[in-house]
Amino acid sequence: MNTLAHRFEEWASRRSLTGLQAGVLLATLVAAGAGIRLAPEATGAILIRSAHLAFVLVALWRVLLIVVPRPAPGTLARGPDLPRYTILVALLDEASVIDQLVERLSRIDYPPDRLEAFLVLEAHDQETIDAAWHADRPAWMSILIAPPGHPRTKPRALNVGLAAATGALVTVYDAEDDPDPLQLREAAARFAADASGTLSALQAPLRIRTATRTRTPFLDRQFAIEYASLFEVTLPAMAWLGLPFPMGGTSNHFRASWLRAVGGWDAHNVTEDADLGFRLWRAGGTLGVIQRPTHEPPPGGLGAWLPQRTRWLKGYMQTCGVHTRSLHTLGWRGALALLMTVGASLAAAAVHAISVAWVAALVLVAVAAGLEPRASLVSLGVLGFGTVAAWSSAWLGTRRAGLPCTLADIARTPLYWSMLTLAFAHGFARLFYEPFAWNKTRHVPDAIDLTAETVAGPATAGRRAA
Repeated sequence: MNTLAHRFEEWASRRSLTGLQAGVLLATLVAAGAGIRLAPEATGAILIRSAHLAFVLVALWRVLLIVVPRPAPGTLARGPDLPRYTILVALLDEASVIDQLVERLSRIDYPPDRLEAFLVLEAHDQETIDAAWHADRPAWMSILIAPPGHPRTKPRALNVGLAAATGALVTVYDAEDDPDPLQLREAAARFAADASGTLSALQAPLRIRTATRTRTPFLDRQFAIEYASLFEVTLPAMAWLGLPFPMGGTSNHFRASWLRAVGGWDAHNVTEDADLGFRLWRAGGTLGVIQRPTHEPPPGGLGAWLPQRTRWLKGYMQTCGVHTRSLHTLGWRGALALLMTVGASLAAAAVHAISVAWVAALVLVAVAAGLEPRASLVSLGVLGFGTVAAWSSAWLGTRRAGLPCTLADIARTPLYWSMLTLAFAHGFARLFYEPFAWNKTRHVPDAIDLTAETVAGPATAGRRAA
């Protein structure tokens, strides 16, 4: 196992640029400034063509991920010699969902004598501590109090849990999760089938489950479609291609030895999951996916969605900054994966609203002037190609996840994408004045009747409940 991870300045607690990063940034700014001053027209044309090229490359990347075969369904580990499994759940201000969480984790199908779980709680959060002590926990589920300290983040709490874990395999769940009871058995079988021992982590698909009648149908449905594109198309395709990827913050399964070898989670990175996927790869590990899903509710209205997405994008900025300090140690495949996932996500979030506003302005100004809307055919073609590629990925993801994706949903996606620009601006600002602050998403008990209609529709919901 490669020990490069500990020689690499990989922690987000370092906020300064390396000499190489500073040099590249300064050279770019100087070149752009000089070009705009000395040859503005030529510089503008170069910037536009560069943007076109980047947009086309990202769209082609999406097409590649769409056509890559979907991994075959995994087998389930059986028998008396299953590896010991540790479940970690970091909780803060989650007293209202403790009973629901305990009930759902209690349904996990794994030998109790080979299973342990730690509810990792913060020392000051007495309400959640009391709720956990009063919950009807199985014998294999324990309460672990994280000592006071900073930063007060989920990855710091998970590292406390990792120190106490005795399992050969480790998985992470969140307070609102409803994992498939057979998920641990599928993951154990995949790890056992890896004779090389390089398979360091597996990601289960996260599927958003929400009632059809909701106060925030637009955000809920778009959030579910976005997740379907990521977890049903992008990550499985990247795993098939043998590339690293930014993992989700829950339902990822690890070999404990690999997790400890890279130092656990980065307590200062607010998307510790995205960072960890690339750190494992850098240390010589590989990543994969499994198919038994975990269901989650959507975050809710704008007041819950915006802080969550702000944290994600801020963490992506941290992850991009950390892993470009020594980009060559990722190798070209790792660097490509970082660029096309974390980098492309940040760039897209930054320009979504600008692109939509540009198209809208062209149309509105032309209509107001009584003229036909005019724009560069190349620009419109590039924008159209990228949009269709994104729509196709969303459509395929919803088909695989059993979720509906109507023409109305497709037509509304540019509005949702534009909201990402607002979150990007928030995240960029917070990267400077509160880089390690954790925007907590509060959860409430799931009011969904799983036998009723869900976002997947009545027929699919009935099959899932059966």
